[in-house]
Amino acid sequence: MEFFNDVGGDPLKPSLFELVAQEQLRDLLQPALKYVLAVFAQRYPRYLIRIVNRHEEFYAFIMLFVERHYLRKHNASFSENFYGLKRRRKPWITTERATVAVGGIPAGEKLRSREIWRSLFLLIAVPYLRAKGQDYYESLGGGIDSDILEDGGSERHIRELTDESIAGVLRRKFKTLYPWFNTGFEVWLLAHNVAYLFDRTPFYRPWLAWIGVDLRRLNMDDFLAHQAKQNVISSQKSGFLAVLRRLLLRSPQLLLDSLRLLLPTAIFFIKFLEWWYSPGSPARSLSISPLGPAIPPPQILPPHPAGITIDSTKYGHCPLCKEPIHNATALPSGYVFCYRCAHDHVEQHGNCPITLLPARAWQLRKVLV
Repeated sequence: MEFFNDVGGDPLKPSLFELVAQEQLRDLLQPALKYVLAVFAQRYPRYLIRIVNRHEEFYAFIMLFVERHYLRKHNASFSENFYGLKRRRKPWITTERATVAVGGIPAGEKLRSREIWRSLFLLIAVPYLRAKGQDYYESLGGGIDSDILEDGGSERHIRELTDESIAGVLRRKFKTLYPWFNTGFEVWLLAHNVAYLFDRTPFYRPWLAWIGVDLRRLNMDDFLAHQAKQNVISSQKSGFLAVLRRLLLRSPQLLLDSLRLLLPTAIFFIKFLEWWYSPGSPARSLSISPLGPAIPPPQILPPHPAGITIDSTKYGHCPLCKEPIHNATALPSGYVFCYRCAHDHVEQHGNCPITLLPARAWQLRKVLV
């Protein structure tokens, strides 16, 4: 993709790889946050279970403040700023030579309030509505095999889909049309990506044309402008009270700006802890169970004098047919036989042939080795 964009083209135009990567990062934030909340909700259900149950609304509320801060300060969404991209008001007439001659960032490129709120709507409201639509589609049994619904006896699904009221008709129409609408929407986005790849359009998403912005890479002027802002802040009064007041006023902005580094680090740290405390991790061999030592296996029941005798030297042979065990099956007594031998003996005698303990056919257990 770099070949399509950089050779003989605009060096500040992002490649399709960069645009897809920033979208994937944005799509991964919600399930990562939901996973973290679900883990902590198991420990503090009184405080977090309601947030987990309303996770889509909670995530949209949080991202409203995050995206608004990044759009106002960096002219980019959180994921776009993470990948070194920015949003620019698309000029009606391109004046690249004049911009290079004057230098700096043109004032007309900065996002206005109208572009910011339109961007917020498409960054937050549209994904939220799609997520709720997918949840509602799945609640109607969408994507579930009809055999599962029939065998599982999902009375609610059957009742909703056989309701003859107006609401029932609308539910059935939604279940029928939603997959087609979702597929058409994805094909529409794919076609726009292909058009962007071959320079047929400057917008990799169709709604960017409605907003009136396009995506660009950050250049040296952007870094110099950011550095100038930092120098202005550092040149202010250096007294203790002045510094403390400035930190208190700027703490929300500092917290939001730090998400660019803290959020990926936190995701990595959480996945590391998940691996470390998994059953096969080294932490299991180094830690001691708080419940004490492991419970030893039960002792083997001794054979009954009236039962058949077993030869301990013929390991892996069935005590009934004296042949190598085929389709190993265990009885409640713990002894293993061939399935056919054990089944026939239990059906005829109703006990274990070695210990004479009562046994039934439904108590036979296959041994997977």
